[in-house]
Amino acid sequence: MSGPADWRKPGEGGRPDPKRVIASLPMAVIMLAPDLTIASANPAAEQLTGQGARRLLGKPVEDIFAFDEPLILRRLSEGEAQLFARDSGVRILGAPMRRIDVMTAPVTHSPGWQILALHEATGVEAFSGDGSGAGAGEGTPLRAPEVLAHEIKNPLAGIRGAAQLLGRKLGDSDRALTELITGEVDRIAKLVDQMQSLSRRGQEPATACNLHEAVRRAQAVVAAGRAQTAVAGSQSGAFIVEEEFDPSLPPVMASPDALVQVLLNLLTNAREACETQPEPRIAVRSRFASGIQLNAGPGGKPLRLPIELRVSDNGPGIDPALRDHIFDPFVTGKKNGQGLGLALVQKLVREMNGRVTHDRDETKGWTHFRIHLPVAGPVKP
Repeated sequence: MSGPADWRKPGEGGRPDPKRVIASLPMAVIMLAPDLTIASANPAAEQLTGQGARRLLGKPVEDIFAFDEPLILRRLSEGEAQLFARDSGVRILGAPMRRIDVMTAPVTHSPGWQILALHEATGVEAFSGDGSGAGAGEGTPLRAPEVLAHEIKNPLAGIRGAAQLLGRKLGDSDRALTELITGEVDRIAKLVDQMQSLSRRGQEPATACNLHEAVRRAQAVVAAGRAQTAVAGSQSGAFIVEEEFDPSLPPVMASPDALVQVLLNLLTNAREACETQPEPRIAVRSRFASGIQLNAGPGGKPLRLPIELRVSDNGPGIDPALRDHIFDPFVTGKKNGQGLGLALVQKLVREMNGRVTHDRDETKGWTHFRIHLPVAGPVKP
């Protein structure tokens, strides 16, 4: 039987040699030098690229991989960025695009050196759009979201059923919570339906929406998810959501469920941003903002966006280095964030022919996110 010392020796039945561990990984692992040239590549990387390690060494990474998402190469250029891009489009040596999970991380104690890991999710290739079971080429995206949607919607149905059963046994005061659960399950299931095909570009039709009702609904969900979140006038120490609504505003033209999702993301971000403040404050304001328009609305005609909804918080604000990229996928200032929330906000707002912007008032210490939307009918002069 081997003694403890044997496990501290690489190779020969002791602790595995780290180089052999990397060589054994099923995903492609590439080490990049500070100038973004390839310094080493494991056998999986050779298999993925169809090139031997000797032919890869010294080549600039952008000569081998063309990333559909420009942010990936931009983050690599930063040198110390950590990123995970799931199902990203990648061209390898000019070949047709493939869907690959891309991960980057800096090498500890080696400034400028980075690890680039790539994994092709072959487990879902049988779900490709042409039904051939072959790897997805250009124009044939993998339908992994359909698999994910199926796995999500099954437990959602169980949650909805359980909430309905509980609602029958509760009093009127408590039944509102079960109705909130069923309502949110239905909304999430509807959003999941929209993810079921990566190639589908359709969107939820816009209808006349009461902006303030959407705010209240999103606020109720955030408050239910965190006991100490509350509206203005609640007990001391709770989060305060200050409302400043213009009751004369007409309905906006938007997707009701998408609008609630946008507000959920912004309110949750605001809550997390200011939770360390001695007196955390969140403010939601609606107003008429004339003079703002989308230059390329439906049919290419300018579209007026006269309704503004502003979500603000008194947190420390977003890192200035990230402010110009906060709506880009995978950009986040949160320690454990994925960088998808604000990207989704921008996507949903754009689909409603709206606009979302961000600004920081350093003098007063407030961060503002502004959503501008079209009205549901003609704007009164």
